[in-house]
Amino acid sequence: MTALLYILLAIVIGITIWQITSIFNLKGVIATEKDNNTQGILFVAFGIFFYGLMIFTFWKYSVILLPESASVEGARIDKLYIVTMLLILFVQAVTQFLLFYFAFKYRGVKGRKALFYADSHKLEMIWTIVPAVVLAGLVLYGLSVWNDVMDASDAENPLIIELYAKQFQWEARYAGRDNELGKANVRNIKGINTMGVDMTDLNSLDDISSRELHLPKGRQIIFKFRSQDVLHSAFMPHFRAQMNCVPGMVTQFSFTPNMTTEEMRVNEKTVAKVNGINKIRAEKGEDPYEFDFLLLCNKICGASHYNMQMKIIVQEEAEFNSWLSSQKTIAEVIKEN
Repeated sequence: MTALLYILLAIVIGITIWQITSIFNLKGVIATEKDNNTQGILFVAFGIFFYGLMIFTFWKYSVILLPESASVEGARIDKLYIVTMLLILFVQAVTQFLLFYFAFKYRGVKGRKALFYADSHKLEMIWTIVPAVVLAGLVLYGLSVWNDVMDASDAENPLIIELYAKQFQWEARYAGRDNELGKANVRNIKGINTMGVDMTDLNSLDDISSRELHLPKGRQIIFKFRSQDVLHSAFMPHFRAQMNCVPGMVTQFSFTPNMTTEEMRVNEKTVAKVNGINKIRAEKGEDPYEFDFLLLCNKICGASHYNMQMKIIVQEEAEFNSWLSSQKTIAEVIKEN
């Protein structure tokens, strides 16, 4: 492998030297009017191709890049995303058009001289003030959305869940009947107490641990995040939720699911049918209608980072309550073992 790397490096160096030599040889070459016309036409052709490809990809694949949000708060985040992207695309479309247009219009023509001026205070004011105002507006809008999403102070009967990250898996801990998590510390990890729950804390006695994350539809959930080892990042893309899991501290995020797993499967089935994804999945041997929400790690946390995920099941609240009541508490599991 080392020998192959040296060979590739030698090839790259050789190509670099060759390109530099070619540049020096062009010093005496003067482009003809035909060359200038050809290059101008090629710029226009590439510009048309570029815009066509961009429009096609947005039309064909935008629903895959940003599938429907499965949380109430996610809808506001999507709106912020769309506003931001529209502004970016508008600026990109204008600047790219001017690039291709000027490359054609001002191509070299015999007898025509280029107009040159050193500076323009008016232009400099425009391209400094306008972006500053637009970006300031976006920042304030983003802060407003973020503060609303993160504020769980007015939540009525929220569900408290802790997500514990470690190389390379997730564990969930439900706050139990009192809806208050007991204390936990990495120093308490021993045997089957893999989350380090402090069993001397009375609030811990009804806590429930799970390797599968069940959530009720329509109820706000406050997540508490901890990490056992390195920096992880809890990422639930369909709920538009992401929060770092930092060793030695507790971070927090909240959202309200507005779509069950079964409802999302129906939605994904419709999207797949409309966009022809069924055929693609079938060719890969995958079930075109199968879908699961996932909790992923969005920080490169080690060799098995890619495999660090947890299945999320969103249910109607009655179904969720039935599942939760059937689970044994951590205290009961420890006592049995």
